Amino acid sequence: MLKRLDFNSNPYLGVFCRANDDIAFVHPFLQEKEKEGIKEALKVKIVETTIGGSTIMGSLMALNSHGAVVADFIGEEEIEIIAKNFGENVLVIKDKFNAAGNNILANDYGAIVHPMMSDETIKDIKGVLDVEVERGTIAGVNTVGMAAVATNKGMLCHPKIEDEEKKKLEELFDVPVNIGTVNHGIPYVGAGVVANANGAIMGSKTTGIEMGRIEDALNLVGE
Repeated sequence: MLKRLDFNSNPYLGVFCRANDDIAFVHPFLQEKEKEGIKEALKVKIVETTIGGSTIMGSLMALNSHGAVVADFIGEEEIEIIAKNFGENVLVIKDKFNAAGNNILANDYGAIVHPMMSDETIKDIKGVLDVEVERGTIAGVNTVGMAAVATNKGMLCHPKIEDEEKKKLEELFDVPVNIGTVNHGIPYVGAGVVANANGAIMGSKTTGIEMGRIEDALNLVGE
C-alpha cells in the first residue's frame, strides 16, 4: 500500500522514521493519525523512541530484519527500547560517520556504506546486520542512506545513479534497482520515502507520477 503523509507538516519522512517489515521506529511526538497511517501502509508495529534525545530517527538508525545500527550518542534507555525488538542485536556505531541512517543502506541481502567508513566499522555492521557490506556511492553521493530506499523486493535510487553503481547495487542487494524522485522532484528519495515489502509512505508533495515510479521500483503493485 502507498500512502502520502507528512510528519508534523514535514514531508521528509525518511529523516524521522526507519522501518523493516515488522517494526517502524518513530519519535514520540507524532500525531496519532500519522502513526495510524504508518501502520496501515507498512503493516508494522510502531515503536516510539529517540536517539540521544533527537527526533531524526531515520538519519541516525539503519536496520534490516536481523539487527539495527545506531549513532553513538544514543542513551542507555533508548538502546534498551531498540534492543527489545532485535534480541539485543544492536550496534552502537563508533565511527566519524555515525549518522547510521544517512550513511548505511541495507536490506536482508546486503548493505552499502559511506566510502570513508573504517574497516572495523564495516566488520561490525556485517556482524549485526548479517549481510555482505561494501563501500560505495549512489549518483556519486556518499550519504547512501539518503540517496536510495531499499527493501527485500526492490530499490528506488537517486535519478543520476551511474551504470556501474546500479550494477553493484543489484548484485549486492539481490533486488532490481530503479530510479525516481519524491516530494515533487527531490532526488534524495531516502529522505522522503519510508518503505518495506508491504508498502511505502512518502511526503504529501509527492506527485502521482512519482508515486507510480515508487510503486514499480519497490515492486508494490497489488500490495
